[in-house]
Amino acid sequence: MSYTKIEHYEKEYIDHHHESALNVTDGVESQPVVNPYFVRKKRRQMTTDEYVAGILEGNITILAQAITLIESNNPTHYAQAQEIIERCLPHSGRSVRIGITGVPGAGKSSFIEAVGNMVTSYKHKLAVLAIDPSSERSGGSILGDKTRMESICHNPDIFVRPSPSAGSLGGVARKTRETIVLCEAAGFDVIFIETVGVGQSETAVHSMVDMFMMLQISGAGDELQGIKRGIMEMADMMVITKADGENVKKAELAKAQYQGALRLFPLGESEWRPQVYTCSSLEGTGLEEVWQGVEQYLQHIELNGYFTSNRNRQNKYWMYETINEHLRDSFYNNPTIETMLAAKEQAVLNGSQTSFVAAKHLLDTYFQLLK
Repeated sequence: MSYTKIEHYEKEYIDHHHESALNVTDGVESQPVVNPYFVRKKRRQMTTDEYVAGILEGNITILAQAITLIESNNPTHYAQAQEIIERCLPHSGRSVRIGITGVPGAGKSSFIEAVGNMVTSYKHKLAVLAIDPSSERSGGSILGDKTRMESICHNPDIFVRPSPSAGSLGGVARKTRETIVLCEAAGFDVIFIETVGVGQSETAVHSMVDMFMMLQISGAGDELQGIKRGIMEMADMMVITKADGENVKKAELAKAQYQGALRLFPLGESEWRPQVYTCSSLEGTGLEEVWQGVEQYLQHIELNGYFTSNRNRQNKYWMYETINEHLRDSFYNNPTIETMLAAKEQAVLNGSQTSFVAAKHLLDTYFQLLK
């Protein structure tokens, strides 16, 4: 049987495509997400001498690694971290520590970015310890303060270290105090501690700084809000931020209201009457006046001796805090207590034992083990 040329091609097409116009070519197998030939090189563990030498030389890379070691919860890192702190301690204490707090959205990060560049222009070296809130659900933290302080991150005289609060109360991280010691040993003479900004409960930062600065925004309250006890009476300076554009008049009104409220507070041990300033981080206005106010306060407390007495009181406070932390860790890391905790928790949940009795039994057992 003879075929025409057209019929020949039609038959060949049908034989090869099986009555389908779709021709699917076999693809490649799914590739692994991670390179199977990649071998992760284990970083060499630095010695204590290398850490200390790098910190004293002002090497911010080694400084950051040392802070990570101090913040680590790994028990094997504890001994080396304590040795680093002890060896850096004689080189610390020669800085000005300023705590900066305020409600969320008050512009703390923008304020630090604007003031930071100005401070370094006065031949200072600035360390910014930014405390980021940790999630109560996941335990994670964004640590995005460097993203909002882009300009100072490129300044060689500024070191920015974000840290998670990790459940610590008082607006600061668990190891902020030790981080201050390392930053001072590295040659930073001005240290800003930016708290998480949760409002009127951030008082722990007051026990580790020389000056407590509170940022406010206009329209956040009146004189009655300013009279409230707590964080307000701890403030050595108040700054009304975002005083630009149409908000200038509101900022000036808020300044007058807060200044009147602060006059109602009796003078503290520093014998300093807190002042209120307005500024705009966006336009850069009022920042020099704020820093002049900082210098006036520091000069005042150095002359009347409050600077030294406050540092000594803070050292005593943190001695007791360290004791409390070590006792708590010793209790929860005890193997016998660890095995008893689950049973006691279940007994409290079932209602067969009150929480007070369960706690007393655990503590009695712990003290018996210490004998």
